[in-house]
Amino acid sequence: MKLLSQEEAKRICDKVMSFSKADECNVTLNGDRTGNIRFARNAVSTAGVVNDTQLIVSVAFGKKQGTATINEFDEKSLEKVVRRAEDLARLAPENPEFMPAVGKQEYKASNTFKKKTSEIDPDFRAQVAAYSIEACRKKSLVAAGFFTESTGFSTVANSNGVFGFQETTDLDFTCTVRTEDGRGSGWVKRSAGDVAKFDAREAADVAIEKALRSVDAKAIEPGRYTVILEPAATSDLIGNMLGGFSARQADEGRSFLSKKGGGNRLNEKLFDEQVNIWADPWDANVPVLPWDGNSMLARERVDVIKNGRVNSLEYSRFWAQKQKVRALGGHGNMIMAGTDKSTAELIANTKKGVLVTRTWYIRMVDPQSVLLTGLTRDGTFYIENGKIMYPIKNFRFNESPITMLNNIEEIGKPVIIAGDEVQYQMLIPPMKVRDFNFTSLSDAV
Repeated sequence: MKLLSQEEAKRICDKVMSFSKADECNVTLNGDRTGNIRFARNAVSTAGVVNDTQLIVSVAFGKKQGTATINEFDEKSLEKVVRRAEDLARLAPENPEFMPAVGKQEYKASNTFKKKTSEIDPDFRAQVAAYSIEACRKKSLVAAGFFTESTGFSTVANSNGVFGFQETTDLDFTCTVRTEDGRGSGWVKRSAGDVAKFDAREAADVAIEKALRSVDAKAIEPGRYTVILEPAATSDLIGNMLGGFSARQADEGRSFLSKKGGGNRLNEKLFDEQVNIWADPWDANVPVLPWDGNSMLARERVDVIKNGRVNSLEYSRFWAQKQKVRALGGHGNMIMAGTDKSTAELIANTKKGVLVTRTWYIRMVDPQSVLLTGLTRDGTFYIENGKIMYPIKNFRFNESPITMLNNIEEIGKPVIIAGDEVQYQMLIPPMKVRDFNFTSLSDAV
């Protein structure tokens, strides 16, 4: 099915709501066209385009709710999905946390669509793969990677007059490069909404350089080291912490922001003063939809951490009503302040330390302190007197991003990190932190 225009999407939403006999009706209509190419062992393995459009209808009779989905859009099918949702609502028990549909919202458009990204074709995808494959063949290396780009639309509407429509584009690329004997490994990730900001050749070169430099890794003793975390590594760790900025989790004693004896740690200074993190739907680098898809509330710019202090928490509509505060929906992106320093400059300013390309297989050890365990991967290097001296074997670490954000020595220039493995669209810098806790060695490359 082709992607719908705003007029076509509104016509479907209006028709759905005209069929509804419930007390209220909420409609979500999304569609996307996603192209992809995958390669491994220096050859393309799969490529294609997937089209998908889905309609979600949620209705309520009093506090009894029902939801149904469908991907057919003729009049008979639209009525069918409404009746199915109503049947489910009548059978459902009352929801003790039910909140009525939101009133009409003002959505200020964000720049989530780039025409050139929407025009990516099979030749472009093939060339992305070719850059990595051809360069690796010349150097007797082996490449594997995945490039995907998506063009889509998102629509929300309800029986209170809410309506929002916006087009979106994005792309994501990852590439792993190995030496033929498997002793060296490099990796790179690039994300963007605008294809003009993506350079496949530059990305492949980064992974190739790391693979070549990581051969014959030496073992050094585990312990606490000054560490330079590249943005992909930083985002994995911080992303696990940012998911805990829910007021309800904190108030109920289920997060690191919970206070002993009840309440939360809003307005407390928990991090180094250099730490500033905010959400902004209209950010030029990581724009997101101007509404929260769950609540349909209009998003806004919010300082989450300001000069190291917890500045705001996310309040669902139910929890906001219970606590008698204003509801604040999900953010969609997270942006961390940085500097103009490159990773190379952070390295140059380091007397002794470890450079970490990425982290992997992260698991939560203790939710109350956000203590995480995981592994370094695909390029870990020892730094001395401002230079990368040699590759080192990978480590297992036990570390909390809260502790990490109190041990900052330098911050670099933020870059875009997005994709399935992160909770938010993120603009995150590399950073140098002291006393990072490596607990054991890993034989993995």
